[in-house]
Amino acid sequence: MRTKAFHALVPRPGLAAQVAAVPYDVVDTEEARALAAGNPHNLLHVDRAEIDLPPGVDPYSDAVYARAKKNFAGLQRDGILQRLEEPSIFIYRQTWQDHVQTGVALACHIDDYGADVIRKHERTRPAKENDRVRLVETLNAHTGPIFLTYRDDACVDQLAENIVRTAPDVDFRDEKGVRHQVWKTPDSGAFVEAFARVSTAYVADGHHRSASAWRVGQARRKASPAHDGSEDYNWFLGVLFPASQLRILPYNRILRDLHGLSSETFLERLRERLTWKETGCKAPREAGRVCVYCGGVWNEYGFAGEIPRDPVHSLDVSLLQERVLEPLLGIGDPRTDERIDFVGGIRGTTELERKVDAGEGAAAFSLFPVTVEQLMAISDAGAIMPPKSTWFEPKLRSGLFIYTF
Repeated sequence: MRTKAFHALVPRPGLAAQVAAVPYDVVDTEEARALAAGNPHNLLHVDRAEIDLPPGVDPYSDAVYARAKKNFAGLQRDGILQRLEEPSIFIYRQTWQDHVQTGVALACHIDDYGADVIRKHERTRPAKENDRVRLVETLNAHTGPIFLTYRDDACVDQLAENIVRTAPDVDFRDEKGVRHQVWKTPDSGAFVEAFARVSTAYVADGHHRSASAWRVGQARRKASPAHDGSEDYNWFLGVLFPASQLRILPYNRILRDLHGLSSETFLERLRERLTWKETGCKAPREAGRVCVYCGGVWNEYGFAGEIPRDPVHSLDVSLLQERVLEPLLGIGDPRTDERIDFVGGIRGTTELERKVDAGEGAAAFSLFPVTVEQLMAISDAGAIMPPKSTWFEPKLRSGLFIYTF
């Protein structure tokens, strides 16, 4: 991999907790507005600038990008964001409950993305990708880091471990209780050399951001007769975590209706297709099983018959789609069908019960999470995972280090 240190914009000492923001795409406009309320320093005023405009504004309108540019310039003018004098690489550690993950924040090359040195497992939606392209073009910056992973490397691990034994430059807990710590590394060259020996990385979270970074870089190359490869637009902001440290939570499903079936008939048909076990279990304890909430009761089911060896079709989300959701409930394309909704595992099965009990859904499906090894195998095969298959937690905060052109 090609990596480098970069001239980062970082929060003024003592302001990191105020500036740091959740990823732009895990909240809707009203949630973003509530999170940033009373805090003009929060980066959501840049990443989701519609929160500073009247309700109902088109989030893709010219006014939103103009406001984002104004807000970003204001954070720099007022010294909330400050430029480091030297190109830097950072260690970014997150601690949530008993889980710890330690990544390296640096600049990654768009050619590695284009050549599949940095591999993907998800399709992007044009509207969301175009939005990020326009924001990057407007700001001349990548404000949110892309969450990347790689197969563990002992050299990188040791370099990071040596640094986290020292006092961090940033240390705070967010509203969910996640602890965020950042160290500026004293020797960027050692990390660049170590990652040069890492042959492959994988986009864990941030497919729209990485695709937009590649598009912006390609467009600027074409528009620059003097392009020589040294320009800042050839790089984007990533945080690389060793695969063994990552935790994927399930991405559960809710059906708004049962395709004309009563609850009783639906459950009868389900038992014809899957093996049934009346356990009352709310979350499967192993792959190959799914828990279903319908009619106020949880039941556990297993996927009967032979499981495909194909890395995509062997996933529980694929088996559920191909053996239940499509043939029994008429869900042809979960990317576009409005009868299906997705609930990230961090919300737990309590949220599934709440939605069904409140009449917002007719049945809920609790799944076993995809593993990081499955994600990498699918990426290595050049394949695409089903939509809403992985939920990484904790999420990376935006604004702790920003890459600018």
